[in-house]
Amino acid sequence: MADESPKSIYDFTVKDISGNDVSLSQFKGKTLLIVNVASKCGLTDANYKELNVLYEKYKEQGFEILAFPCNQFLGQEPGNNEEIQQTVCTRFKADFPIFDKVDVNGKNTAPLYKYLKAEKGGLLIDAIKWNFTKFLVSPDGKVSQRYSPRTSPLQFEKDIQALLGQASS
Repeated sequence: MADESPKSIYDFTVKDISGNDVSLSQFKGKTLLIVNVASKCGLTDANYKELNVLYEKYKEQGFEILAFPCNQFLGQEPGNNEEIQQTVCTRFKADFPIFDKVDVNGKNTAPLYKYLKAEKGGLLIDAIKWNFTKFLVSPDGKVSQRYSPRTSPLQFEKDIQALLGQASS
């Protein structure tokens, strides 16, 4: 991949919360929501609550949420991976995969986030502006939509349904 540009998110390998390599190709054919998360943000409770609702409702139909902790916004994800996993699983009851803490902006930006931002830039600037920026990825691994931190997950449920091939209208 060194000489070739990634063609989809399936070209990336990331680390899970335990430090193990995870090839995103294992999610081929699934609709994904990739989110940079933080435990101590004002948006945390509402986002985790709605993410859990969506995950429970659609996980059996090929929907996955991939959460990437990030501490770049006012230090709102300060813990180590073990502490983050404990918080996410007990306080927020999240069953979806949590990955290694990453940078989403700056010189140490994770390669996956460089790709996501290049595929779907933001309003005015491409940088991730805050915790809980969300990228919806189609089953072919292409970035379909980007949602701002203030866009609640339930607001784009129809977009998820459409990618799952079951839009009600």
